[in-house]
Formats: sequence, structure tokens, C-alpha cells
Amino acid sequence: MDDVKENQYLVDSNRILYTPSGFARNSLLYLQETGKLTALRGHTSKRSDLKSYLCFMVLKGSGTLVYEQDTYTLKKGDCVWVDCQRDYSHSTNGKDLWSLQWVHFYGEMMPQIYEKYRERGGNVVFHPKDGEKFLTVLEELHVLADSSDYIRDMRINQKLSELLTLLMAESWHPERRETKGKHSSLKEIKAYLDEKYCEKITLDQLAEQYFINKYYLTRIFKETYGITINHYILNKKISYAKRLLRFSEKSMEEIGEEAGFSDAQYFCRMFKKIEGMTPGEYRKSW
Repeated sequence: MDDVKENQYLVDSNRILYTPSGFARNSLLYLQETGKLTALRGHTSKRSDLKSYLCFMVLKGSGTLVYEQDTYTLKKGDCVWVDCQRDYSHSTNGKDLWSLQWVHFYGEMMPQIYEKYRERGGNVVFHPKDGEKFLTVLEELHVLADSSDYIRDMRINQKLSELLTLLMAESWHPERRETKGKHSSLKEIKAYLDEKYCEKITLDQLAEQYFINKYYLTRIFKETYGITINHYILNKKISYAKRLLRFSEKSMEEIGEEAGFSDAQYFCRMFKKIEGMTPGEYRKSW
């Protein structure tokens, strides 16, 4: 579940590292690991850059979660669902040590599913209406992972689908969605880029201006438009420079500066990288 060294001094853990079949990896929702732990001492666990989604439930005790620079207080009955490609850490309260039940899982459609969950207002930390249903599915996944069932990958896929259904049922928070969606509309951000691409634009600036995490913005922009923000801006600059090269008598230095490049040499280098020829060669071709 984390990078903490699970030993007798920190936790009492029942952990299964699951190896799905190639078929499951390519075609199904699949399990990566599952387990239950009881903390014996206070500790902090960290993980990042993992192609996985983590869902866990606090069975008893309390602690905290830090995710996307936000801190959440966790108590008995709370559930957590996070994208493990982003930095996160969780700590048990040293005076109220917790027990957790968890699963790490993945599937090719998971990024889109998680994005939809967050779009609907789904919280990273929530207290489910029916915690027993969540706990039952988590426990059943643990049993399946430890079984010799010859179609267990299919059964695990089914249980993970049940888990996602429960998660989506908890996601609808219109009041949160309206507030967040109002400020983080991709269409609004794209329209801003279409107007201001010749100016200096940074991810930090966009994140602050539209009240959105820059790493989340980077990911959903690429998933939605098939190109990174930086490359989108670069392509807009090059397209504008091409119009100037065709329909004006301005020098290369003037065109590069007007298109938003820091200097003529950088403009020429980027232009050739995108178009396969120098700005001068492009102008002569017309």
C-alpha cells in the first residue's frame, strides 16, 4: 500500500501482491494488491508515480491524508480514493492508531473513469452512506486474490466494477461541481490560450487563474485535446508566424518577437522542428 517497511514494529499486515494475467491487464479491471493492516506505531507512508488507483477504508482509529497539496482528516468509516500517479501520503494518529482495508487496482479506462468521478464532484475523502457495502467488496476482493479460482480475474473484474459503481454513487455533489467546474472549464482555458498564446503563459499562472491543480490540468488537457498545453501554445505560435511569413514583409526577428518567441534563434529552431524547414525556406516556398 505504501513505502513504509511493514514489520512487527510498525504494522500488523495481511497483504497480497496480486499478479493478473496478460488478458486481464489488456482487457479488464485488474487487481494489483490488496490487504488489511493495523498500525502498531505512528508512521507516515508515501507513494507517487504509480500507475494505479488506491481505495481504502478506515476501519478504526484516525489519521490524515495529504493529496494534491490538500490535507484531509480521516476517521473511522471514511473512504479514500486517489490517483497514485500523483503524490500522496497518509499518517495514522499516534494516539488513535488505525486499521485499514485497501485495494490497488487499474484498467485502461481508469483515467477517464476517475476524471468523471471528479467532474461530478466526487471527493477524495468521503464517508459513505452504506459503509458495509464498501467493506464487503474490499473483503471479497481480498478473498478472491487469495483463491485458486480458475476464472478469478473475471470475478475480480466484476467486484472492481461493483466498487466503481459504489464510488460513482457517492460522487454526485452538484454544489461542489458547480463551483469547481465554473473555474476549471477546459473550454474556458482553451479559449484563453487561443487569445493569449503570443504572451508568456505558464502552468502556474493558469492554475492560479482558473483555480485548478496544474498537474490535473496538464493531464485532462492532454486527454481531452490529444496534445500538451505547451505544444498547443507552440503550434498556435507557429501557425501565426506562418501567416506573417506569407502575408507580411516583416523580418524574421520581428515575426519571432510578435509570435511570442524569446529570440530569433529559438524561433527558427522551433519553426524547423515543427515544419521541417526554416522560416526563410517556408517564406521562399510561397
